[in-house]
Amino acid sequence: MRTRRGFCSPKVKVRVMTSPEKASGGVNKRERDESEESADRRKRYKMPSYVAGGGERGSDFFNALPDDLVVCILCKLSFSASSPADFINVLITCKRLNVLGLNSTVLSMASPKAFAVKPKNWSESAHRFLKQCADAGNVEASYTLGMIRFYCLQDRRSGASLMAKAAMKSHAQALYSLAVIQFNGSGGSKNERDLGAGVALCARAAFLGHIDALRELGHCLQDGYGVRQNVAGGRRFLIQANARELAAVISRNPAVLTSAARSWLSWNPLLPHHHRQVSTSGCPLLSDFGFNVPAQESHPASRFLAEWFAAPGGSLVPGLRLCSHAVCGRPETRRHEFRRCSVCGAVNYCSRACQAIDWKFRHKAECAPIRRWLQHDGAVDDGEQDFGLDGSSDGVGQS
Repeated sequence: MRTRRGFCSPKVKVRVMTSPEKASGGVNKRERDESEESADRRKRYKMPSYVAGGGERGSDFFNALPDDLVVCILCKLSFSASSPADFINVLITCKRLNVLGLNSTVLSMASPKAFAVKPKNWSESAHRFLKQCADAGNVEASYTLGMIRFYCLQDRRSGASLMAKAAMKSHAQALYSLAVIQFNGSGGSKNERDLGAGVALCARAAFLGHIDALRELGHCLQDGYGVRQNVAGGRRFLIQANARELAAVISRNPAVLTSAARSWLSWNPLLPHHHRQVSTSGCPLLSDFGFNVPAQESHPASRFLAEWFAAPGGSLVPGLRLCSHAVCGRPETRRHEFRRCSVCGAVNYCSRACQAIDWKFRHKAECAPIRRWLQHDGAVDDGEQDFGLDGSSDGVGQS
């Protein structure tokens, strides 16, 4: 509508209400309900600012999670990882997981399988990752990296230091490895051997439940090697080592009982010893007592050493030898460091424990004089050799 002065007033839309609308108060109830529903719908689907891309909390719900919660999840992942790929694939997912995955708490709880790198995949980055785990307080990483540096990279000082760092935290395998180094004088001369220190380290590892250390301690007592001779005490330690090994195999694989318990429990100690037939499906470490135990799983560090020196480009110095026990992997650090079999002279061992296990598992059937006696006499009763039931006097002497 235009006034006399030329101004236009806004048009007012006049709506004529029908009788039902008048009765309801002048507003259509259906339209009012639709407007309220659309308002509720807009409020319900309105995205928060930090999810839509603004604010300080990131661009998605993952970035909204607190760091403590993510670190806790990564700790469980590193502890349960079955291979390095399980853990590394998470670290390369995004920048935040890479940063939090290298947290000292996460690395300190990483399982040995999380950094069990293969020798063919060894690189500077793998070395750096192991070092980060060791610096974070992971005792398994300290021991593994110590073994690699001491034997593979020939960095004796830092390798022994890392193993000692793990041993001070009561790592049984590190204690036993340091005992072997003391017995052999590894990394130095023959005159640098410390038999007393080796026996003390073995005793500490045996107290923590290490089976090879317990067996080594038994042989030292039997032979008077680094300690006053005590044949009866050494024999008790050897029997205890066999019993612990049997318990370890059963706890690791309860199905072993179903297949072997019948033959174990049906053995009659009153029967002549030569009538027993020892199965070749496992390692007859308890064959002297009527048992047959499968070979125990070796430590990842030992497997790394064995594969490292078995590779075509292995860095074993010419003239040096590896321990003949297949799952040990330790090499000599100087010529004639290990002891050899004085019967055949074809095998050598870093320790009495390796010698005793390999004798009953493999070398008893391969020793050259044994084969000649078998061919000459026709048969030799198992366990009636002149080498002793525990393998301590099987002809292993100083080379």
